[in-house]
Amino acid sequence: MQRRPIAVAAVVAVAGAAAVAFTLPSLAGTDEDGRSTAATGTPGGLSPELLAAMKRDLGLDGEQAATRLARSEWAGGVSATLAAQTGEDFGGAWLASDGTTLKVAVTDAGAVSVVKAAGAVPVLVKRSEAELDAAKTKLDAAAADTDGLTGWYVDVTTNKVVVVAQPAAKSAALAAARSAGVSSDAVTVKVSKAQPKPLFDVRGADPYFINVDGGQARCSIGFSVTTGFVTAGHCGEEGTTTIGFNNQAQGTVEFSVFPGDADMGFVAVNDDWTPRPVVNDFQGNELPVAGNTEAPVGAAVCRSGSTTGTFCGTILAKNQTVRYPEGAVTGLTRTDVCAEGGDSGGPWLSGDQAQGVTSGGSGDCTVGGETFFQPVNEILAAQNLTLVTSEGDGGGAATPTTAPPAEEGGEASACDALPVQRSGTINRTGQAQAQPNGGAYRARAGTHTACLDAPDGADFDLVLQRLNNRGDFRTVARATGDGDKTLSFTGRSGTYRYVVVASAGTGGYSLGFNVQ
Repeated sequence: MQRRPIAVAAVVAVAGAAAVAFTLPSLAGTDEDGRSTAATGTPGGLSPELLAAMKRDLGLDGEQAATRLARSEWAGGVSATLAAQTGEDFGGAWLASDGTTLKVAVTDAGAVSVVKAAGAVPVLVKRSEAELDAAKTKLDAAAADTDGLTGWYVDVTTNKVVVVAQPAAKSAALAAARSAGVSSDAVTVKVSKAQPKPLFDVRGADPYFINVDGGQARCSIGFSVTTGFVTAGHCGEEGTTTIGFNNQAQGTVEFSVFPGDADMGFVAVNDDWTPRPVVNDFQGNELPVAGNTEAPVGAAVCRSGSTTGTFCGTILAKNQTVRYPEGAVTGLTRTDVCAEGGDSGGPWLSGDQAQGVTSGGSGDCTVGGETFFQPVNEILAAQNLTLVTSEGDGGGAATPTTAPPAEEGGEASACDALPVQRSGTINRTGQAQAQPNGGAYRARAGTHTACLDAPDGADFDLVLQRLNNRGDFRTVARATGDGDKTLSFTGRSGTYRYVVVASAGTGGYSLGFNVQ
């Protein structure tokens, strides 16, 4: 069949990672061309400073750290594809305690072979990830004001929702789950004395400041985007001006969410500041940022902040709701990495892949603790921001990472290689079919790419829909017109489905798609 790709405008561009470095004095560890020299002569070409931090905090030598990070990046792509392939049977994915074995939960034994073929270990479970997310959403509504609860999250490793409660509030946690209509066998209560809080300080120091209640609050820059940087939402309300480490005017907070659906913010910088694809480790070095592939649960992750520098640990869970004193925040990632006041907004890396920005936590870097981060891809998707990245080897000029647009009339041969393939037949004009297999699939924040081969002489349209909080599917992208269709859309994480509509004619079709 002749392919006539029809471009569908992406509402947001996927972005990635790098603390903003500046045109004022350059950080150490760069050559004359401004290229990072940190990632040379080490296993996997990784920054020696990052490897040193992983050795200190995770007990890994250079080869082990490089292997684990490479496996994490592979697992991130494979788990996203398997989520689309297995659709409503997908129960989540995580790296086992060895840091290299990818486990993928499915609710149907028929999906086991698909998981094995991808090089992962299948785990049969009772509840899908979509069902766990729905239970967690019920808790968001029912437990937000329950005293003694500090948060709740989806734990794909146990196939349950975990409610974190202070010692005297275990019964309150169970009661909140019952009132939310969540089955008792789907809930585990974790007792903890910790009380999470946002990690900013009202004190004068590096690296950037915002005016708060007549004083100055200090936060850490997250990742460079083409027009500024991303950071935590609690680090400044929209319209607030920011001051850089050198006490010079820096920019303006143009987007901020906190508390509520996220803890994310975006600062647009003025012409005196140049966003660059690096992260400051506060030891005189720059850590390169090459992309933004999301790491799975169980992956090694490191963060940097202006108070404590660089520390590493493990991703423990995703999609956590955290109850801060200021209110609940949903969609955060849970880790066992320490952080302290002033580290808020700072970048999280898995190798050279951007993961998120520091939100809050409990404990400190003397006795240890846990810290939550806001996934960076959600910020990029929400504001149509483009991450600034280096070349794959950590050097070279900064380039934005965006999905290439489809061109009218061009060949869409890449669609043939899309890993998820589905087919169907529509026998009457005006009918529609949902894919995959009449259901939906879970997707992380990223770019959805699809290609539809329609029958000769027929006009089939392709629609992408996302499930909203009311339980309804809303159309987010559409490809219409004559011939075959190509669709590209970048959006936040959630449950999606494709709908093939026979606008004219009938017959069999094939659909290929993926999420990156």
